[in-house]
Amino acid sequence: MNKLLLWVLSFGTGLCVATIYLSQPLVEVLRQQFNSSLWQAAMIVTLTQIGYAFGIFFLVPLGDIVNKKFLIQIKLVLITLLLILAGTSQTISSLLLASFVLGIVACAAQDFVPLAADLAPTAERGRIVGTVMSGLLLGILLSRTFSGVTAYHLGWRSVFFICAGLIIFIMILTARLVPSHPPKVKLKYSQLMRSMGQLFLRNPLLQFSMLTQGCIGMAFSAFWTVLAFELSGTPFFLSTESIGLFGLIGAVGALAAPLAGKISDKIGPLFNIKFGIAFVFFSFLVMYLFQNSIAVIILGTLFFDLGVHVCLISHQTIIFGLHPDARARINSLFVTGLFISFSLGSFSGSFIFSHYGWQGVLYLSLVCCIAGFFAHLLLASKYKATIIPQTVT
Repeated sequence: MNKLLLWVLSFGTGLCVATIYLSQPLVEVLRQQFNSSLWQAAMIVTLTQIGYAFGIFFLVPLGDIVNKKFLIQIKLVLITLLLILAGTSQTISSLLLASFVLGIVACAAQDFVPLAADLAPTAERGRIVGTVMSGLLLGILLSRTFSGVTAYHLGWRSVFFICAGLIIFIMILTARLVPSHPPKVKLKYSQLMRSMGQLFLRNPLLQFSMLTQGCIGMAFSAFWTVLAFELSGTPFFLSTESIGLFGLIGAVGALAAPLAGKISDKIGPLFNIKFGIAFVFFSFLVMYLFQNSIAVIILGTLFFDLGVHVCLISHQTIIFGLHPDARARINSLFVTGLFISFSLGSFSGSFIFSHYGWQGVLYLSLVCCIAGFFAHLLLASKYKATIIPQTVT
């Protein structure tokens, strides 16, 4: 795969996924703008993630029976329209609705990933998927920086309008540079969705990968959902711009994604997953012990994001090796589970923060890490005894 195509795939997936995180550093600004409760403002983030999970489960599998390039282009058009609708919202209700539907069509981000796996040589799949995933992870994290800084200088509505312009740009690049990739199987949509259940039930590696990454993802989402509330209040009192810059800290961890893919290609992913969980756990532990230190929060954010990304790439290395003819469906199942955990993390994180504060959210994150470790032990036992599964269509 040439570097330009790899860049387009990485940029495309990162830009699409960024759209579902634009509101995260803006929750306090939006709460004041619409005179809403903390709970309603936090629901903007939660509903976007729920919509994303819906889109991934019901739309991403189409990549196995529809030309992936065509599918991506249709979704990019819809993303542009939804961003404009969000930017022109006059009530919290209309913004909540636009955010939910935007999340559904933003699943285009997950169409780029299996396409990259299809186009990649087998010996380099981990590296290429890792590179495209680094684009996705950077999109998740840098969206916060872009959103916070842009809103501070130009207002929150401009965040959505500028992102709509960038989506149009990637739409043009996709049309010109991304090759058409015809589907490998011929199924009706009803058959396609029924086969999703078979893929899930017949692949313990997929099940335990979803469970392990889901536990880590819940901690990830709880942390990022309430971080803006914590940093804007006592004792930090940071501006929206400063809070948005925290995305740059997490972005450093995303740069480890290609390296994690290379290591998975060479020695297997299990070591990476143990390493990642340990990083996440000890990062939250240190933040729990030193809760009033901004320096500790900065370092904790750096290392816990690094651990999350290493785990994610390693799990995807495992699942993309299961069924080459069903990568869109497998990716759909995996990421649906992941974003359900993100939604649970956003919901539980905002609930716990409103009742028990920052300390309660950090405690929740530590419990999630412990649960993820035990889920990984089950995954490791299945991985070592794995038998190459038969093709599922």
